[in-house]
Amino acid sequence: MQARSERTRRRLVRAGAQMFNRSGYASATLGQIAAAAGLTKGALYFHFASKDGLADAVQEQAHTVLRDFVRRQWAAGVPPVQALIDMTHWLAWALHEDPVIRASFRITNECVGRQPPVTDFHQAWIVEVLRLIDRAREAGALREHTSADGPETLLSAAVCGIGVLSGTGMPYPELRRRVGALWDSLLTALVPAGHTGRYDVRASALTTGFAGAV
Repeated sequence: MQARSERTRRRLVRAGAQMFNRSGYASATLGQIAAAAGLTKGALYFHFASKDGLADAVQEQAHTVLRDFVRRQWAAGVPPVQALIDMTHWLAWALHEDPVIRASFRITNECVGRQPPVTDFHQAWIVEVLRLIDRAREAGALREHTSADGPETLLSAAVCGIGVLSGTGMPYPELRRRVGALWDSLLTALVPAGHTGRYDVRASALTTGFAGAV
């Protein structure tokens, strides 16, 4: 019974992600989401008391997938700067392939200032970026910046840019190329002179095919 309930919840989260991404948070209705999942509204309400609750679940799932990706990078011994590069490539891939990730960005954008606030996937992303930057700084892998928040600002802007480019419908191969080109420039600003050759700015097998379906 518990396994069946969990499968139903996953179906609802995925259907919610698809509808939020297609119609936007405000326009998507619980009735539409239940129908997309092949369930009744009663079944939906058994798992989620409100649309806000379902939106939170979508973003929490996205955060889980993101954390799992970062943990796998860390377990594989990927240096923190390379992990930052890989994470942006993963985001570009996931924004094309995983409705949960796409919906999470859209929900965050559309629900700014909502009270009570929904879970913020953008903030979850920035938290992971800051952790990797701290590890890179501790390892001496970053330049000495006059402004301590320089790398954070650059990477926050990069993430926003990737989201915007993906939202234009840009084909994934072109987006992947542009993320690599972005890192060609970012590395010279972030790492010590002569260290750029240590990193691969291209997408790798570790950065595609990982986005987790629910």
